[in-house]
Amino acid sequence: MKRNYFKDILLLFAMEQFDAIIIGAGPAGMMAAIRAAERNRKILLIERNNTPGRKLLISGKGRCNLTNRPDSQTDPGEIKDFLDKFSESRDFLRNAFARFFNADLMSFFEDAGLALKTERGNRVFPVSDKSGDVLNVLKSKLQNTNIKFSSGERVKEIIITDKEIKGVLTYSGKRFLAPHIAIATGGLSYPETGSTGDGYMLAEKLGHKIVPLKPALSPIIIKDDFIKDWQGIALKNVRLALVVNGKVTDERFGEMLFTHFGLSGPIVLDISADVYDALIPKNPARLDDWSGGKVELSINFKPALAYKILDARLLREFKENSGKSIKNILRHLLLQGIIIRFLEYCGVDGDKNASQITSEERKKLIEGLFDLRLTVEGVMPIKDSIVTRGGVNTKEINPKTMESRLVKGLFFAGEVIDIDAKTGGYNMQAAFSTGWVCGENI
Repeated sequence: MKRNYFKDILLLFAMEQFDAIIIGAGPAGMMAAIRAAERNRKILLIERNNTPGRKLLISGKGRCNLTNRPDSQTDPGEIKDFLDKFSESRDFLRNAFARFFNADLMSFFEDAGLALKTERGNRVFPVSDKSGDVLNVLKSKLQNTNIKFSSGERVKEIIITDKEIKGVLTYSGKRFLAPHIAIATGGLSYPETGSTGDGYMLAEKLGHKIVPLKPALSPIIIKDDFIKDWQGIALKNVRLALVVNGKVTDERFGEMLFTHFGLSGPIVLDISADVYDALIPKNPARLDDWSGGKVELSINFKPALAYKILDARLLREFKENSGKSIKNILRHLLLQGIIIRFLEYCGVDGDKNASQITSEERKKLIEGLFDLRLTVEGVMPIKDSIVTRGGVNTKEINPKTMESRLVKGLFFAGEVIDIDAKTGGYNMQAAFSTGWVCGENI
């Protein structure tokens, strides 16, 4: 025993020592490493992929929506606007945003030579529309003598001796030593980018509770076959409402997209978490195993119009075009690719002339324009969702430092934490902010 003990001591001295090890080279992990290195901390950044930032590259459809710039100009109001876009654990982020927020993040990239622009919805993108340019800035800052980047290494275990963190053990059998470890491994979304839930496993082994994992910002699967003919059609300025057992429980206004399986687009993704919860899945791993009440989505094609105004408009259109077919007249109200199936849904013969339409049929058209109901089958699984809901319980993390309240020297950053938000750059800002605070304290 004594012989093995001295052998272990010699082995430890032979290993390279670091001030901290960061597991995961996504936005949160890279920012944590960069900030820690600026503080002259000797950092090892471990990434299971061969290159950093694989998920970042596909974010924002390859454009990378970095952050969002709310309309409010005062810091307290701006942070409140931001937090309102997050789920129940939103208050956990208040300190992180107070320390490193959207203006700080934009300056971080602009000072490095990356030009940014603000688009509709206050979403911030690189002017080049290339997420690769965002990643290049981060990779350039990782070229710091205080940072060692180890790619192709997957952490198997965080080593703890006498309740003190000593380092990590990888699946390849390598041991790296440090008294501080940060888990920034992301969630379960898009596992092909390396987000396979390793961080949850590591945290659980050390006693942390994992809030149940669910899909967020996920496309929605619709039962109605007729919308397959609308595949690829995008709608703007429409209202989408969630209807559970006949009662509207949530709604969104903006853009959406029809797909071969159902619906996608910003307002669909934003409402998907509520749809998932309304369905009450028995087994989230199976899309064919849902229970609960009747869950529908209602599309209002003309949310800016009142019933009487739309009725008057239709009467005028019918009178001025009495010899034209209804399917041709509806081109003034709907996209061409939608009309045929829409008329079938309403139960109105599209070949009828306007002069032949009854008041009852006109009423059906108005009801269809204001409230086209689709039956929800399910939502796409976590692997096909943009972000993961759930994760390491925020109550077990110090929001001022990102350090574990259970294990001294253990830190967290990014999507592995139970934080998620709507679309628009909010999730990316949360990753960078928690990463910065982690790097400031590690």
